Amino acid sequence: MSDEADARSRDAADPGHRDLFDIPPATGGAYDEVAYFAGNSLGLQPKATQGELLADLEAWSRLGVEGHLEGVRPWLPYHELLTGPAARLVGALPSETVVMNSLTVNLHLLMVSFYRPAGTRTKIVIEDSAFPSDSYAVRSQVRYHGLDPDQHIVRLQPRPGEDTLRTEDVVASFDDTVALVLLGGVNYLTGQLMDIPAITAAGRAAGAVSGWDLAHAAGNVPLSLHDWDVDFAAWCSYKYLNAGPGALAAVFVHERHLGSDLPRFEGWWSTEAMTRFEMAPVSRPPATVEAWQVSNPPIFSMGPVRTSLEIFDKVGMLALRERSIRLTGYLESLLDGVDVITPRDPVRRGAQLSLRVAGGAGELARRLRHEYGVIADHREPDVLRLAPVPLYSTYHDCWRAASALAVLLRA
Repeated sequence: MSDEADARSRDAADPGHRDLFDIPPATGGAYDEVAYFAGNSLGLQPKATQGELLADLEAWSRLGVEGHLEGVRPWLPYHELLTGPAARLVGALPSETVVMNSLTVNLHLLMVSFYRPAGTRTKIVIEDSAFPSDSYAVRSQVRYHGLDPDQHIVRLQPRPGEDTLRTEDVVASFDDTVALVLLGGVNYLTGQLMDIPAITAAGRAAGAVSGWDLAHAAGNVPLSLHDWDVDFAAWCSYKYLNAGPGALAAVFVHERHLGSDLPRFEGWWSTEAMTRFEMAPVSRPPATVEAWQVSNPPIFSMGPVRTSLEIFDKVGMLALRERSIRLTGYLESLLDGVDVITPRDPVRRGAQLSLRVAGGAGELARRLRHEYGVIADHREPDVLRLAPVPLYSTYHDCWRAASALAVLLRA
């Protein structure tokens, strides 16, 4: 295993942006700060977030209702401050991107438009290891259309003896019974990065709609949703995007669907802004993704997303991806004899290594935290997930985690 001095040397040469974040104190081990590897569950707080949020609160205190149109960041168009950075993050046009709601709410709103079972084309394709909320969402959508989820949902499994899906097997599942393909861009359990452009193209060729849950991909890997011709996508902002627990999510709808007669649920914010306060009884939706908005945006929830997106705009996803590959590769090199179920090819994974461990992943995560100050997360019964986030994780963090794991797994 590489030694501690080598890890420190790598940090000096490749420092990342740890100084922009609050690092929690360690309650165990020999170091003051934790080695934090749970950014795939909840990202750390940017130091700028608190001050920016307090500034928005101060505007409410000082302006009252006039804050909708006055102040440094008036509330009425506030969501527009997030549109450009969110679009750049995922490779989209501003007209295709909006920050709103939570992830599963957005998936439901999108499936109202894009899951339209008819005739023999009724099925939804998802991963068998999809995040549970996605499974719940698609089952309820299928039931809503009067169909049996057990008959009309195709759950893709890896080949026997393998841990991740092969692109050719995913594509082979598409036939003329498939109405919607809804997959995770990066699988939450294994960390596998799916071949989004190839799968999207194959889905379209088969006559299906292609949608993506990017909860573990946005802010983790570079995306080009517009150029890849993705029909729709949704993602949250509290993992790699560091916008806080339960932070607002976002939506992408390709421009070819904008201004169309697709069915949608509508509300106060679905009508065009110019005529919103005419209080007309019939909505006039704009020819943008904002037609999918329903409710007045929650300003104090939007502020942390705006602050975080500014960091990504400044640093850039390509630079983050390059550091992510170096950092994750370094951690992998230290894990001698550990069963890594994440693809070994850096092109096929994000900033995550999932380890299959014996003896209980939960107990191992607990000991890592309390005895060594290393925060990982686990998925029962036997998967420990380590996410070296390129914005704030360090090579020394990786060395600490690998050293602690070596001791605990030997025991």
